[in-house]
Amino acid sequence: MTRSDIIDLRGQIHTRTDRAILFSDDGDKESAVWLPLAHVEVGQLHRGVGEISLPEWLAVDRGLV
Repeated sequence: MTRSDIIDLRGQIHTRTDRAILFSDDGDKESAVWLPLAHVEVGQLHRGVGEISLPEWLAVDRGLV
């Protein structure tokens, strides 16, 4: 995977487990989607808000782009 296949999104991480995060780009938990941590890099968070990096295919699949 090349860097051009990776996208960065800013949003809210509502829940985090050992394997996944529940993420929304609009802060609304009802529209949040689960993303596997095996494919997501989570940047520094401040009160649950931060930036994530993930493959474009995953963002498209989850309706984030």
